[in-house]
Amino acid sequence: MRRSIFALALATASLSSICASAQTLRIALASEPTAVDPHYHDLTPNNALAQHIFDSLVRQDEQQKLHPSLASSWENDGKNRWTFKLRDGVTFSNGKPFTAEDVVFTFCRTLKNETKVSDSFADVTGNFASVEAPDPKTLVITTTNPEPLLPNLLSALPILSASIVEHGPISYDIAKNCGVTGPWPTVSGFNDGTLAIGTGPYKLKSYSRGSSIELERNPSYWGKAEPWANVRLLPVTNAGPRLAGLLAGDYDVIENPAARDLGRIKNDKRFDSVVTPSTRVIYFQLDVARDQSPFVKAEDGKSPLKDVRVRKAMSLAIDRDAIVKRIMDGAAEPAYQYLPTGMFGTQAKPEKLAYDPAQAKKLLAEAGYEKGFQLTLSSTNDRYINDSQITQAVAQYLTQIGIKTEVDAMTRAIYFPRRAKKEFSVALGGWGSGTGEAASFLRQWPPTPNEAKTIGGSNYGGYKNDRFDTLIREAITTLDDAKRDQLLQEAGKIVLADYAFIPIHFESGIWAFKSELDVKGRADQLMLAMSVKPKAK
Repeated sequence: MRRSIFALALATASLSSICASAQTLRIALASEPTAVDPHYHDLTPNNALAQHIFDSLVRQDEQQKLHPSLASSWENDGKNRWTFKLRDGVTFSNGKPFTAEDVVFTFCRTLKNETKVSDSFADVTGNFASVEAPDPKTLVITTTNPEPLLPNLLSALPILSASIVEHGPISYDIAKNCGVTGPWPTVSGFNDGTLAIGTGPYKLKSYSRGSSIELERNPSYWGKAEPWANVRLLPVTNAGPRLAGLLAGDYDVIENPAARDLGRIKNDKRFDSVVTPSTRVIYFQLDVARDQSPFVKAEDGKSPLKDVRVRKAMSLAIDRDAIVKRIMDGAAEPAYQYLPTGMFGTQAKPEKLAYDPAQAKKLLAEAGYEKGFQLTLSSTNDRYINDSQITQAVAQYLTQIGIKTEVDAMTRAIYFPRRAKKEFSVALGGWGSGTGEAASFLRQWPPTPNEAKTIGGSNYGGYKNDRFDTLIREAITTLDDAKRDQLLQEAGKIVLADYAFIPIHFESGIWAFKSELDVKGRADQLMLAMSVKPKAK
């Protein structure tokens, strides 16, 4: 009898514990955000965290379709002028009302951000000739060059509160510090929570690097309240422990379990999963500009990567189908261009990037490297799905054609700043199209950077093709969709033929979760608590 009473008490306590924690959603992340500062680095994990705390003028849904957010509507005059009408009744989490002044301040901050990595978001605002606020709920942006995708681009730019700095009247006058009289915000102020003031559905409760990120529901959120009172984001970079934690009940949702492990939960009614194709291309960026590249060693003392025949040989050495099948377990598609076929600006029938090691060896010999050379591939080991394994496989393929290849894999916190400083010879990259157009990759990575750094901000390998530069500059300022589509296709073909960016495959986003939840997979691979709801009964 006592054992029965004890068992009943234990069961009751357990039930109470479950009920008490039912409003807390625990998510195991495959890759940890590197900062709370939403302008620190344009990375998917960072952008996902930012969307919980901050809103943008425009938002994208799971399929990357545009919807009103802090802007209720927008229109273009057919040229350079965009007018945004801002939403009424929105307040920041510190109680301050949201107005056009906050948007102007945010745009300024992207250009006055001393602690950013690379030129994150300045590629958008650098094209602004003027930003005016005729009234608190109207914003008028005039771009230096026509920007057909401005609403798409602004959907990725989180809006800050001007109240986080000392200022007089705010204006988009960079030379006069935009009216800011005190110091500009730095990354540390966001990480400690002081400056993490947004209009999003959640507020930052705590940020502990390498441990957890705690969020709590924002009671002043202008939209529909989320079902979760608290959200815990837990970095678990190894796929095995993520799945084990889900099976043990430690997590409610995990991102990017190994595709091969989905069989373990397929017939278990306690769990479910979703696999969603994404626009993220995994590729290698080559240093094609320097005569002596830091991680290349050849007998003639020069860098073989400057020769297009060598670069093409490297592409021919890679068996993309095998990587998709054996490393990605089928949860990917071989990439023959930089955005999946069928999306805007892509070739309808791209030529397959062949696997032909015999031809690769011939090209190396033609280029004068019959005996090969030494090369190091640099890679993250905690950012993309199976990133270090992919890099190891490519290293083996290159070694098989005579290029003695080693791998240097490191955490993304070390990798991305080093890549931005151009310290690598061949660097792994992953890029998801934030706009759903081929222009997303083509304007960011291959162009010769312009003075305003609105294009070519990530051209770390020094790639330069004058014809491509002409085409991409015309494409991104062309408002006519049919003409822009054709220009992007032609520009993409040129980059592919130069092999300075060697595409490997397109990732799929994978999520596994408890069966009482409904999780919507996103084409942009963002892990959002807002995409998780209790399953309707």
